[in-house]
Amino acid sequence: MNEITDDGSNGGGSAGGGDAGGGPRLYRLLWLSVAAAVATIALKTAAYAVTGSVGLLSDALESVVNLVAAIVALGALRWASKPADAEHAYGHTKAEYFSAGAEGMMIFVAALAIAVAAIDRLLHPHGIEQVGPGLLVSAVASAINLAVGLTLLRSGRRHRSITLEADGKHLLTDVWTSAGVLVAVGAVAVTGWTVLDPVIALAVAANIVYAGVGLLRRSGAGLMDRALEPAEQDAIRAVLAGFEERGVAFHAVRTRQSGRRAFVSLHLLVPGAWTVQRGHDQAEAVEAALRAALPHATVFTHLEPIEDPVSYADTGLDRPDLPFPPGL
Repeated sequence: MNEITDDGSNGGGSAGGGDAGGGPRLYRLLWLSVAAAVATIALKTAAYAVTGSVGLLSDALESVVNLVAAIVALGALRWASKPADAEHAYGHTKAEYFSAGAEGMMIFVAALAIAVAAIDRLLHPHGIEQVGPGLLVSAVASAINLAVGLTLLRSGRRHRSITLEADGKHLLTDVWTSAGVLVAVGAVAVTGWTVLDPVIALAVAANIVYAGVGLLRRSGAGLMDRALEPAEQDAIRAVLAGFEERGVAFHAVRTRQSGRRAFVSLHLLVPGAWTVQRGHDQAEAVEAALRAALPHATVFTHLEPIEDPVSYADTGLDRPDLPFPPGL
């Protein structure tokens, strides 16, 4: 069996698919993210208004990104959930990568706004007021983000949704950011070092830029047809190894991830003396076993005679030109 590679192309044959599902529950979770963003924006803005802390302002600006990202994610998920059609025969699941990419770009915009506010405060120092009430309000907002972020992250991994997972990771990043801001603002109140306030805001900007880079990298990897995770490839190898013990072989095994859906293609080599029916039954058994191991996968197989040298000339993506077989 050849090494598993990352492209989803195949030579034809039969196919079987898994359900990319998730549907209404995923929409409800994203609406929960929208509600959480609205609530945290209100709370963090109130905390900034009470204290005048630019650190808390940076925290509120990041929550604005959360709101816009959740709205974009709703549209992307609706598009990604559409069934395959004549124009998009492999489905629309890659739309989720555009949502993650858009969120990454918005993070950069928020970071720029935060940096501008922080630099202005460095140049024009200003004390902060009513720290206690401001920190309490901000802490409540962080608790909301923590609960919603963990829910989105767990559901995103369960349903293989990069949209939910990205949204959840961003909310959890926001929680850690908020914790740093709360500590810094508290330190300003205790020490009187007002410079700590804009410095922590700049640190917030740097932190969310790091998160944005991660989202953009993952989005780009998905759009480039990245191979399945190593654990999933190991599962494929285990399934095919069981069939190889029965006297068949495999090559040109390729995988790719497309949003919540995975694609697996391979060439199945069987004895040339087999009937078409027997070869087809073997291909169906292989596909069923692979779908059982990877329920989210769509599987394509291409049947070839194991004795024919021509069967081994098409293992790469760029197949060499070969003469038509005799009699065709």
